[in-house]
Amino acid sequence: MTEERSILAGFHAVVACLRNRPDSVREVLVDAARRDARLRDLLAQAQRLGVHVTAVDEKRLDGLAGAGRHQGVVALTQGARRAPELEDVLKQGSEPPFLLLLDGVTDPHNLGACLRTADALGVHAVVVPKDRSAGMSPVVAKVASGAAESIPLICVTNLARAMEQLKEAGVWLYGADENGQDSLLDVQVKGAAAWVLGAEGQGLRRLTREHCDVLVRIPMLGQVESLNVSVAAALCLYETRRQRSQRPVHGNRP
Repeated sequence: MTEERSILAGFHAVVACLRNRPDSVREVLVDAARRDARLRDLLAQAQRLGVHVTAVDEKRLDGLAGAGRHQGVVALTQGARRAPELEDVLKQGSEPPFLLLLDGVTDPHNLGACLRTADALGVHAVVVPKDRSAGMSPVVAKVASGAAESIPLICVTNLARAMEQLKEAGVWLYGADENGQDSLLDVQVKGAAAWVLGAEGQGLRRLTREHCDVLVRIPMLGQVESLNVSVAAALCLYETRRQRSQRPVHGNRP
């Protein structure tokens, strides 16, 4: 268990925390000049939960939120929260594991967007390395629009070792790579699966690429040579979810 202190900025992030972890919210700070219906709904929710609300000026909210847009709402949270681990996800059992691994994605906006997409498409967890990667932050939580509270973000010391662990558990690793032999339009994503994506411009590191079972390219028909990692993740994850919805999936690695 880790004692987590964090600042959540923006309506989606604060509302999601009030819904999923109300006991962790120490205080909600709101812009004293804002009095619209959306804020009134949030205040009513906080009151029902017994969460203290303080009206402050916009400058204080700016200082707390840092580079993130706060929309006039910031929550201060604190509480014991167990850091998620790969073993927890592999044991969930509701369906074959469905994961997203991000290699070298350092932009918090991209990480937040990936979390939001992963949540929308039923991914069980997002895995990132502790080094050379964006971690959870107010900016990530804001961009994730509540997904940071609902989908586990697992930070691993060694991504290649985590990939080996997934293989041993029967998870098939699909790497998104512009030089991949298989097209996303043709590849069959069966059973337990993890998509592995690198940062835009750099792509997958050599060791990460070598640990993938299959390298898959996204067909590009226009003049643009690459996609933002969050957009590429959305395409790969959606195709997997589409295939899973078409037919029953049994077992693990094909």
